[in-house]
Amino acid sequence: MGTQIFREEHEIFRRSLRSFLEKEVKPHQEEWRRKRQIPREIWRKMGEQGFMGYWLDEKYGGVGADFVYSVVLIEEIQRSGAWGLGTAIGVHNDITMPYIEMLGTEEQKLRWLPKCCRGEFIAAIGMTEPGAGSDLQAIRTTAVRDGDDYVINGQKTFITNGYYCDLIVLAVKTDPKVQPPYKGVSLIAVESGTPGFVKSRKLEKMGLHSSDTAELFLEDGRVPAGTLLGRVGDGFIPMMRNLQQERLVGALGSILGADRMLAITIDYCKTRTVFGRPISRHQHNAFKIVEMATEIEMAKDFTYHLVLDHLDRKDITKKVSMAKWYNSELANRVAYHCVQLHGGYGYMDEYEICRDAQDVRMGSIAAGTTEVMKMIVARMMGL
Repeated sequence: MGTQIFREEHEIFRRSLRSFLEKEVKPHQEEWRRKRQIPREIWRKMGEQGFMGYWLDEKYGGVGADFVYSVVLIEEIQRSGAWGLGTAIGVHNDITMPYIEMLGTEEQKLRWLPKCCRGEFIAAIGMTEPGAGSDLQAIRTTAVRDGDDYVINGQKTFITNGYYCDLIVLAVKTDPKVQPPYKGVSLIAVESGTPGFVKSRKLEKMGLHSSDTAELFLEDGRVPAGTLLGRVGDGFIPMMRNLQQERLVGALGSILGADRMLAITIDYCKTRTVFGRPISRHQHNAFKIVEMATEIEMAKDFTYHLVLDHLDRKDITKKVSMAKWYNSELANRVAYHCVQLHGGYGYMDEYEICRDAQDVRMGSIAAGTTEVMKMIVARMMGL
C-alpha cells in the first residue's frame, strides 16, 4: 500500500535526493558523528537542491509541494543511515518552519523563510524546559512586554539544532497568572546573536551524534515586539495542532528505521555461517525475522494511511498517537533482536546495527513519550 502514495514527481525527487545522499552525505557520516556537527555547507547544498522548504509558496522559496515529499525525505535519509541528519532536517523543515508559515506576518515570512529554504538559516523549536516537557502549559520561560520589546527570561533544554541554530521559535509565558494556564502561552522568534540569548552547552546523547542538542538560557533577552508569532496568548493551540505532524514524522522515522535495521540484519544472517549453514537457515532465527518483517509491514501500512489522512486535513490525533508509540516501541524491539542476531559484532560501535540501535531509542521519547501517547489515546477512547 505504501507505494501508492507516491506519484512520478515524488519518485523524481527521490532519485535526486538519493544521488545527493550517496555523494554528499554517506562518505562523511563518520566524521560528522565524531565531530558532533553537520557542516553548514551541507545545509546550504540541501537548500540549493530544493530539499528544504519545498512545501512553501514560491515567494518564500518553495514550490508548493505536498507532505509526501517529506515522507520521501524521511525514507531516503533513514535508508542512508544518516539518522542525525534526518533529525536535524526534520526539526528545521517539518516542525519549526510551519509555525512561521502558519502564524507569521508577511514581513516575518519574507524575512526568515527564504533563508531557511536556502539553508542559510538553521531553525529550531524551543518548547522543552527542565521542568516542563510533555506538559507545555507548565513552561516557566517568560516574555514581559517592555515598550516596543519583549524581555525574555528562562531556560530551554534538549533543543535539537539549538547549538548551531540561527533562529529559534520559543514557547514563552506572556501571562503566567492567567487561567487556564495554556492561555498565557505565546510563540516568539529569536535570532542567534540576540543579547541575553545564551547557548550554554551542547549535550552529549546516547545516539544521533551528528545532530546537535543544546541547553539554552535567556537572561533579559530583548527582542522587538514584532517577533511575536501570531497573537499574544495564542501559542498553545498551534503547538498542539502542529504536534500531530511532528508525531507523524516521528512515527515514520521509527518504522522506516526499523525497516532499515531488519534489512541490514537479513543481509548479515544470510552470510554469517554457524554450524555449517547461514544463521538465517536456523528456524528460530528465521521465525524471529519473519515476525519482525510482519510487524513492520503492518505498521508501515497503518502509518502510510495516516499520511493520506493528513493530506486530506483529517484529525489524526488519536491514530497518530497510536502510530507514534507503537512504531517507536516496535523499532526498539527490532533493534534489540537485530543486535542479538549480530552476536558480538552487534555490540561493536563500528557496525551500523550498533549505531542504529543507539539512534532509534529517541523515538519513544521525543515529541511525546510512549506513556503520553497512550494517555492521549485512552482519553479519546473515553477511558
